[in-house]
Amino acid sequence: MTRQYCGLDFGTSNSTLGISLNGRELLCPLEQSAVTLPSAVFFDYEDHMVRYGRDAITAYIEGAEGRLLRSLKSVLGSQLINETTLIQRKHVSMRNIIGMFVRQVKATAQRYLAGQGVDGEIDSVVLGRPVRFVDEDDEADRRAEAELIEIAKAQGFQHVETQLEPIAAALAYEQSLAGEELSLIVDLGGGTSDFVIARLSPERARQPDRGRDILGRSGVHVGGTDFDRSFSIAQAMPSLGYKALIGEKKLPMPLHLFHDLASWHKIPFLYTPQNLSYLHSIMRSVDHPELIRRLIDVLSHRKGHHIAGEVEAAKIVLSEETETHLHLRTEPMVDLMVRRADLERAIHGDTSRILAAIDACAKSAGVALAQIQSIFLTGGSTGIPAVRQRILAHVPNARPVTGDMFGSVGLGLTIDAARRFGGR
Repeated sequence: MTRQYCGLDFGTSNSTLGISLNGRELLCPLEQSAVTLPSAVFFDYEDHMVRYGRDAITAYIEGAEGRLLRSLKSVLGSQLINETTLIQRKHVSMRNIIGMFVRQVKATAQRYLAGQGVDGEIDSVVLGRPVRFVDEDDEADRRAEAELIEIAKAQGFQHVETQLEPIAAALAYEQSLAGEELSLIVDLGGGTSDFVIARLSPERARQPDRGRDILGRSGVHVGGTDFDRSFSIAQAMPSLGYKALIGEKKLPMPLHLFHDLASWHKIPFLYTPQNLSYLHSIMRSVDHPELIRRLIDVLSHRKGHHIAGEVEAAKIVLSEETETHLHLRTEPMVDLMVRRADLERAIHGDTSRILAAIDACAKSAGVALAQIQSIFLTGGSTGIPAVRQRILAHVPNARPVTGDMFGSVGLGLTIDAARRFGGR
């Protein structure tokens, strides 16, 4: 039996898997014809099955009873990896849920290869990893990578390597070059933003060891889900009591309730009797009880992911339009008009952290930003106009190049996998 290899980009928001077929590397369809699979798992209580990707999100939005989990990658390196969530009276760890998702992706790719007449098991993988899983905590960062490798091996991958996601994106971009360039690779993902400055060319692409061509790298734990959280805090959470005051001393509401409610991977842990008991206890002393009543409705009916989904959808629309409506399916219903300028203000601080990371990348490379000839943009968050504009203005002499926002990293990982495992 022939052994097969792949490149797996397990992303915070979306995942891709690349394979080698008929002598070339390509992304495998993971959900019908789509090569991207939203990193979402839905435990469907009505049909007694587990759903993945768009199917998971659709079932949840349409009101099927069950539990939705997203942004699974965000728990790597944190204490949440070993936390359990209640799934129909069973406590299931986040580690096992990530394993289920990886197993689904691997099995889908295996079936696709079989359908193409390719015999063999996918036993080798190059996993993408951000420059930093966890900012300013080297031990947690190493632990996150080790956890991801361990999960992959538990799902049947015998040979597991890792590659930095921006380097993978650079390998994909390099395939299109006619000459040498000094390039800045910008990969703005769902959970992290990663940067590499490298010398790229068709000739260098043929070299097995690219260590000398990678001049500098940096990363920061800021991505699309952080933009969602900042936008949610600014626009959605005030309608749920974010700025309400408690008692004669006018004490603020506990901020963690709202920050967790605005964070995809933390939402399931909010649905506790303790939180509901606390909110009921302050109803008589809070200055806006109608807002707390609305928050109680959200937690008691587990509407957190609905709200996060509406915020994310509004953010995406504002990448194309100047204004849109943000609907919160609370009781009573909230309909807010939000504008692109609102989004830009909300994420200004997050974007500034991205620019600081680009500066750190240039410093580590020993080059001035003015020397960079091209800037390759990949990752879903590069579609936000304000983010893109601030990055391009920060590197003024570079020619902007837009790659496949969701597929460049996965394809680059597969190119890397071909070099590592293709000769076996």
